[in-house]
Amino acid sequence: MIDRTTIADARARLAEHPDFLRATPLWRLSGAALGVPCKEVWLKLEHLQTGGSFKARGMMNRLASHGLPESGVIIASGGNAGIATAAAAQALGVRCEVYVPKVSPEAKRARLRELGAQVVVHGAAYSEALQACLERQQASGALLTHAYDQPEVVAGAGTLAAEIEEQGGGLPDTLLVSVGGGGLIGGVAAWVDSRARVVALEPERAPTLHSARAAGRPVDVEVGGVAADSLGARRIGDIAWQVAQQHVHDALLLTDESIRSAQRWLWRELKLAVEPAAALGLAALQSGVYRPRPDETVALILCGANCDPAALA
Repeated sequence: MIDRTTIADARARLAEHPDFLRATPLWRLSGAALGVPCKEVWLKLEHLQTGGSFKARGMMNRLASHGLPESGVIIASGGNAGIATAAAAQALGVRCEVYVPKVSPEAKRARLRELGAQVVVHGAAYSEALQACLERQQASGALLTHAYDQPEVVAGAGTLAAEIEEQGGGLPDTLLVSVGGGGLIGGVAAWVDSRARVVALEPERAPTLHSARAAGRPVDVEVGGVAADSLGARRIGDIAWQVAQQHVHDALLLTDESIRSAQRWLWRELKLAVEPAAALGLAALQSGVYRPRPDETVALILCGANCDPAALA
């Protein structure tokens, strides 16, 4: 189980790699500045993290927690987790293999290669790339890294919440957290430990946690829409599910239209270039899906920046 102790341990471990991980800024704005009816909004600018997303925290914590074999590290991911794993492996000077499906964007494959990863394209879907990755790992003995459902990965993500608390001089009233496979919300909610409200946000077309809450257990969901490349997990992770049952207060759904609108607003008004997954918090506030109290302080985590610049226009 992930708790504040394991997250504090992860933070100490990550502090040994100051040239890799950044303490990303916390930007405190009035609610009026963002056009939302609350006292204050904190923007955690995690899209400025190494590799362009919060994933760097968990991936480095995973790698730094193990004696790495000569065969290095291996992961199946066409998105931010693969980029973060490749960046962490490069920083530690170890080999990295990344399995991606044929549908993965060539731009992300190129970025993986720039980071020194060996990219293996296999299968029409992620599930096929994952199966090939698992078979290769069995043969090579490389350290397997999962995008969101390993204890070290979730604990690493939780260091983001610890950083928010330190930078803010305490916790906000509410943290709005985007959910795909649940690595981020699992870590954040475990650190917060019910000392503030944690609200999960998901696209209507990728409702992993919302569906699990309705069914009483993790279930597979169909995934599509604007955030599918970054919030495209088909099932909530087991670790996140365990944490969410105790420490996540609600799970809300957002339309693609509201997500795109918030993403464009962040660029147009604040010149913050983020991926759709990072815009869910603002989308929830601007659309009224989440209605804060007038005296409430709300934190939004801008969790990633790996987007197509054309989408910001």
